This record gives sequence, structure tokens and C-alpha cells, in this order.
Amino acid sequence: MAILPILEAPDPRLRVVSKPVETVDEALRTLIDDMFETMYDAPGIGLAAIQVGVPKRVLVIDLGDGEGATDETPVRNPRVFINPELFEPSEEQNLYNEGCLSVPDQYAEVERPAVIHARWLDRDGAKHEARLDGLLATCLQHEMDHLEGILFIDHLSRLKREMILKKLDKARKTRRAA
Repeated sequence: MAILPILEAPDPRLRVVSKPVETVDEALRTLIDDMFETMYDAPGIGLAAIQVGVPKRVLVIDLGDGEGATDETPVRNPRVFINPELFEPSEEQNLYNEGCLSVPDQYAEVERPAVIHARWLDRDGAKHEARLDGLLATCLQHEMDHLEGILFIDHLSRLKREMILKKLDKARKTRRAA
């Protein structure tokens, strides 16, 4: 397994629309393993393949909500979504303070459907369909935006988006100078 470099805004590769996965094979499972290692190292709770420069419709999520998890002691619960599709979003909305590994250390409230239905393949190519809510629904919608070349900051007003990008650029210059 390897820790992959995470692309940061405004890298134009983050705006690429990802292509469907044709075959679930060992090479794809290696990418998935590398994505988990990268996400855990960052640390984060979700990562789309395009964020590590691979324009495939693959994303990984781990909310630390595995069996026996508590707020004080998260337990890994890795989830893989290949070629995910969303349908029947609820009219009810949730507001979450979102962040992103491609927009490091920047957060903003984003409104998304509270409940969604999703279809996807797992790491073995098995089909799944489920009704999702709460943080998992929000996280899946956030990561699926990446597959369409959309960042969470695109859901904000132009002024808020520009402020975040300026802060990100300033932080990047400070890191380089150090």
C-alpha cells in the first residue's frame, strides 16, 4: 500500500468528470487500498479517486462508526463505492459544516438532502442499494460531487468561495516559505 499525493484546489484535475469503472480487478483493489491509506494518513473520512489524480468513479468513506464505536473511541468501518448513483433525494435538507482534503483546513456549512437512495458496487464488484441518511448521506454526496468535478466550495456564495481560496493560497505560500 502507498500514501498518494492529494490534489489541492485550484488544481484543474479536480474539475475533471470521472469515468465509470469497467472492471473490478486487482489493480482497482490496490487503488482502493492506497486511497484508504491516504485518507487515514491525512486524516479524513472520505476520498474520491480524482483527488489522487485518478479519474475513475471510485470513492472510499470511513466515518469511524464500526461496531462498538463511540464518540471517544472510533472503530474503522471502511466503505467502498464504485460507480455510485444517487436517486430519490429527500426534500428535507441537512446543514453540515463540511471540509475537504483537497481544500485543507477550510470549512463551511453546506446544505444537502437529508436522505438519499444510492446504488453502487463494492470492492468485489457486488451490487448494493440502500437508503442513507445522516453523515453517511452527506459524505457520499460530497464525495460524489468530486466525481462530477465539483468541490464543496462550489455550493457556497462567490464571496465565501473566493475568501476560502485566498486563505488556502495564503496557507500554501506560508508552508512553502517555512
